[in-house]
Amino acid sequence: MSLTDGENTGVAVDEESARARDRRFVWHPWSPVGGGGAEGPVLVSGSGYRVRDAAGHRYLDAIASAMNSSCGYGHPALVAAAERQMSLLPHFDLSVGTHLPVGLVAERLAALLPRGVARTLFVNGGSEATEAAVAIAHGYWRHRGRPRSRIVTFAAGYHGTTLTAQHLSGLPAHETHAEAPFPVTRVELPVPAGELRSPGALDALAGAFERAVSDGPPPAAVFVEALLNVGGGVVLPPGLLRAVRGLCDRSGALLMVDEVFCGFGRTGRMFGFDHDGVTPDVVTMSKGLSGGYVPLAAVSATEDVYQSFAADPLLGGLRYGHTTGGHAVACAVALAVLDVIEERKLVAASAALGEELLNGLLPLRDHPEVVDVRGLGLVATVECRRPEAAAALVAGARERGTLLRRQGSAVMAIPPLIIDQAGIAELVRTTGRALEDG
Repeated sequence: MSLTDGENTGVAVDEESARARDRRFVWHPWSPVGGGGAEGPVLVSGSGYRVRDAAGHRYLDAIASAMNSSCGYGHPALVAAAERQMSLLPHFDLSVGTHLPVGLVAERLAALLPRGVARTLFVNGGSEATEAAVAIAHGYWRHRGRPRSRIVTFAAGYHGTTLTAQHLSGLPAHETHAEAPFPVTRVELPVPAGELRSPGALDALAGAFERAVSDGPPPAAVFVEALLNVGGGVVLPPGLLRAVRGLCDRSGALLMVDEVFCGFGRTGRMFGFDHDGVTPDVVTMSKGLSGGYVPLAAVSATEDVYQSFAADPLLGGLRYGHTTGGHAVACAVALAVLDVIEERKLVAASAALGEELLNGLLPLRDHPEVVDVRGLGLVATVECRRPEAAAALVAGARERGTLLRRQGSAVMAIPPLIIDQAGIAELVRTTGRALEDG
């Protein structure tokens, strides 16, 4: 079956040929050999919060293109920004010069982040941002003459798939089988994710971090997500980041917050750490920054952290970077994304529509296959008792025109921030029916 120009894609696609070509030549990430992504829909176009495959089926995208999409698909302002910058200057290596969009984006980020977190390094993706953040933490202490290398983080955390990023995680899928490049202390959740809302959960988790920080040599940094994404859509107890900020202040460790998933409105605040009102020393960002249109990531740090690199004996600066870091087209698109988020008040919309989404899904807690339903902003998680039940829920939703994301036994709904009330109602309805019929 093929999708033709008459269905507003602008291209004709033969699904069978496309799938055969994919099976022969493409190595899909995070997929079993010969399966996984290779067996998924052959997508050819998108508009708003919907995508269309080569067979002509339309889906509500509650994966949000692997969680990147803040402004949805086919947004004219984002497309125009990319086209204009491509015609002017696609990119220029920032190690030997600069260009206008990168400075404008850095200035905008400084205005959005807490006061004092105003120096930004641009890279290409979240994993690279993690590499840079760890290098910055280690370099900061080395330049101060008191080297520290240990990092404290969540065992169920996820910071990317480069060697350093995988080494941080305690998730089984991230075992690297390589020699540990630096010491990491991984904090386990003291109770199941669904019980983190219970009284005492905050104290128990904060206590676990306190023991991790104090048990061993002083850490260079505590590096955490504001919401555990790949770890199962885990919503952390309110106040945890404030407690961790206090631990960092007492121990001297840098507080580094991974906002790759949460940043730019996903949780109903501009950044996930805004829920606790804390100021990190280092923040990593990606995904929603450029809306999934082009790769872009950023690492922002305080002036104190930035100035410490003047003591580097070889360069007098940070010895880290990528030729395409801070790509001019990506930065131009990011500026347009930030404009759309502001003009359409998408952060406030994420909070309001996220509440509707969560309230609509809460009755699913009564289903015998469901352990918990939780959410924050436009992130909602239905945790099943078995991975098989989660897989059946995702498959059933897809049959009904909704794409959901599975992380083990957890099924996550992560729609674009531009979704409307009708889309939320459809998402709730199809998820519920897929669960009942599964």
